[in-house]
Amino acid sequence: MEGFNQWTVPWTTPELPELDEIRAGNLEPPEFHIEDEQIEAYQRDGVLYLNGAFEGWVEPLRAGLARNLSDPMAFRFPAESNAEGEPGRFFDSYCNWPLIPEYRDFVFRSPAASLAGKVMQGSYAQFFHEHAFVKEAGTQRATPWHQDIPYYTVRGDRSVSIYVALDDVEEDVAVRFVRGSHRWGEVFYPKMWLDGADFNVGEDGYAGTVPDIEANPGSYDVVGRALTAGDTILFSFKTLHGTTDGVMRRRRRAFSTRWLGDDMRYLERAGESSPPFPDPGMSTGDRMREDWFPVLWRH
Repeated sequence: MEGFNQWTVPWTTPELPELDEIRAGNLEPPEFHIEDEQIEAYQRDGVLYLNGAFEGWVEPLRAGLARNLSDPMAFRFPAESNAEGEPGRFFDSYCNWPLIPEYRDFVFRSPAASLAGKVMQGSYAQFFHEHAFVKEAGTQRATPWHQDIPYYTVRGDRSVSIYVALDDVEEDVAVRFVRGSHRWGEVFYPKMWLDGADFNVGEDGYAGTVPDIEANPGSYDVVGRALTAGDTILFSFKTLHGTTDGVMRRRRRAFSTRWLGDDMRYLERAGESSPPFPDPGMSTGDRMREDWFPVLWRH
């Protein structure tokens, strides 16, 4: 294991019937209806809450996550972010959409691609990857304040994560966001989830460590709220977010899909990235290859 990426099932070019249908023009995702005011709020704030947007997908995604948890080493990049002896469990895993049918169905057959394309205000939505999370009851491990983009091998502004709550979550342990931080023009060092330490320190392109949001809460526009299963949060790859170290009183599962818009381009990083796609066959500035990252919605 290097850093936080545990190599299990190797990444390969996905070969799926759905991709053949897309190439043939026979598969289009259903449309998501979203108001212009909501799109404007997303562009302004870098975060948007949608009540019950994917409540019909909660049970299928729970079933997919159960597969993931039943044999983590049979899937890609399983990670345990609780230190030995700590209560509870903080598990995550990603890039398993070609391997877990319920994840794949969400990617191809839910209105997520349409929603992504509309809030990014671009001409297409390109799927990047999915990420599933579990914090079990009793867990007292904060997710450190971070942006997503410094982990990734992409650069640009048009991006969105579509985070679906799979359980009810109390406000004090729900994900929180610094509203407007996607417009700061800064990308901070990525964090190790286990201990909150910076990594890739010294690599070009970073503005330094993430500001200490917890120590200076009045200096930032922090937003967060309780969630009901099926509620959905949209946020930019550049929006700062994290959780407290409050005790989880119940299980918290979530499923997130990441989407790329028109201006997103490949960025070769000198240090570790997440996901660490091997031998990508791209150079910095290239559009992301569609055989690995399919375009699922076009305007």
